[in-house]
Parts: sequence; structure tokens; C-alpha cells
Amino acid sequence: MSNLVNLRKQAKQVLRWHREGYFPVAAQIRDTLPRFGRLSDSEIMRAAFKLSDAQELVARREGFDDWQALRSGADAVTPSKQPQQPVLSSVSAQLFVADVVVSCDFFTERLGFTVDFVYGEPPFYGQVVRDTARLALRLVCEPVFVGDIRSREHLLSASITVDTAAEIKRLFLDFQAAGVPFHHPLREEPWGARNFIVLDPDGNLILFAGPTE
Repeated sequence: MSNLVNLRKQAKQVLRWHREGYFPVAAQIRDTLPRFGRLSDSEIMRAAFKLSDAQELVARREGFDDWQALRSGADAVTPSKQPQQPVLSSVSAQLFVADVVVSCDFFTERLGFTVDFVYGEPPFYGQVVRDTARLALRLVCEPVFVGDIRSREHLLSASITVDTAAEIKRLFLDFQAAGVPFHHPLREEPWGARNFIVLDPDGNLILFAGPTE
């Protein structure tokens, strides 16, 4: 466990991020503090968040129930409350884009996402969501890939799945009707999946996949 001075600094940093509207901290809060578990990033950033909340977050990351337990070194979380191995509860792909606003418009108007948040003035970071799929958008002002290597090598920036064959077909038809550009249309793969790949305004390849039956 880190020393108490460093842990206090960590808690104050989390609190400062929340107060300054640094949206990436929302995921830490949601994943660590159960009472925030059902809130979106935007809802978390609008919610009241005190130093005691930040201290509890740090304590739980260190394996304790609360800040007091951390300070005393007692009342550690029991095995029934904390699994033996860490559990990865969520993942968010990050896309490199030349214009966060243009990218948000594409995902909302063409692909049915909603804007969870944008950060910066002008925006340099944002996130769009649809159901449980989250895509982070990161402004990059220089080329990230050389030439046409992404299209030639079919380098995916994100993969999103649905549960049924009917859903993947409906999703493709919806995107087709919205004029979405495709890297390749809906097709069945030899390994038993049905998928298609969308091409976003920055050349990112986004796979949508589902079962064949």
C-alpha cells in the first residue's frame, strides 16, 4: 500500500479532476464507487462529489472499505467482497480524429449514438455512446497511420457486437439507409460470424458483428 501522504494527494487529485470537469475521471468513479455505478459520465460529473467520496475511491482501490479503514489498516475487504483476481468490467475504444465535433455529428446522425460528453474549448476529447458501447474520440492533428495501411491491412479501430442475427442485419440496413460509408458490407465469415465494417470520416474502421443464426 502507498504511504498515507501519497494517498491523500491521490484523493485530492481525483476531487480536483471532478471539479474541473475532467471527464475521464468519471469512469474511475463509476467503476469504484457502487452508488455511481448506474450513472453515465455526464451524470457523474454533474453529481455532488466531496473529498470524502474521493478518499473512499482511493481506499477501495487499495483494498479497504473506506478511508478510516485504510488509515487504521484494519477492516480490510473480505474475500467475499473482493474477488481473488481483478475483474475487467468495461472497455472503451479510442478513435483518433481530426475534428471532435465533426466526428460526434457522424456518430449521432448516422450511427444512432448520443454524445456523452465533449471536453475542451475547442474540444479535444469526447465520448459517444449507444446502449453499452462507448467510443472515446481523441483529437490528433497529425497523421497517425502511414498512407493507406489501414484500408489495405483492414486495421480495426473498434469492434462492436450484437446478440442476434436479426440485430446485425437490421443494424446494417439502418446504416445503409442513413448513407453510412462501408469498408465492406454485411457478409458471413468462415468462422461463423456475420459482420460489416463502417468507415468513419477519419478513416477509422469500426467492425459491427453478430451471429449467423
